[in-house]
Amino acid sequence: MRRLGELTLTPLGLIAAFAVALSPGPASGAPRPEHVSGLGNPDLSARKRLGVASYYARQFFGKRMADGAPMNPRGNNAASRTLPLGTVAKVTNVDTGKSAIVKIEDRGPYIKGRIVDLSPSTAHQIGLTRKLGVANVVVEPLSVPLPDGTIRVAAAGPLWEPAQIAARR
Repeated sequence: MRRLGELTLTPLGLIAAFAVALSPGPASGAPRPEHVSGLGNPDLSARKRLGVASYYARQFFGKRMADGAPMNPRGNNAASRTLPLGTVAKVTNVDTGKSAIVKIEDRGPYIKGRIVDLSPSTAHQIGLTRKLGVANVVVEPLSVPLPDGTIRVAAAGPLWEPAQIAARR
């Protein structure tokens, strides 16, 4: 037994304290997501992207988005780090096949590997539930505002093939 000031530590207590200090953090044991900062490279190409979608947390409801409008949890708004504000895109959940049309009105998500944050209403439309939290999606820009004031309309291209989706996982 050791005495450390007013604290008395037993060998078992030392082992327990050491184990807690080395634990990964939350009780779930899941690794914490890695945050990224700033905007990604602007994507003016109107190409389809495969990635992970999440949805806005309750704390952002009513807060001002990058375009100045308040975040509406019942709207079809979304956040992207790379698509220009005002982009209209189709988001399709790879697992459910359900789609929704969104307008990029905010910046984010700032978690590595995620390409879009959806309003809770839109997330629900495509089958993204609170229990799941994230889903693999295809983001297909339909119209992209360009810096010169014009709008790039996406050309109808081939759909993502199941083999392409499986290869990206």
